[in-house]
Amino acid sequence: QREASQAGYTKKPGVCGGAACVGETRLAVWMLVEARRAGCTDEEILQDYPGLNAARLANAWAYAASHAEEIEEAIAENSRD
Repeated sequence: QREASQAGYTKKPGVCGGAACVGETRLAVWMLVEARRAGCTDEEILQDYPGLNAARLANAWAYAASHAEEIEEAIAENSRD
């Protein structure tokens, strides 16, 4: 898997299992999607992750919407015991 970096996200082998992360952080997009599904609001997510801002969070939601299958696979992979 090669490194990728585009509008608001990065994917690097060895960082968060190669999952898409917000900017240069180690916040995987799938983790944010899971938090939202658990009932967290955007405001709560922004409070929980001080390195995140509204623009980066909006980029994460856009990425999740356009890569839904990838996000679902990551959530399924990471929720296995």
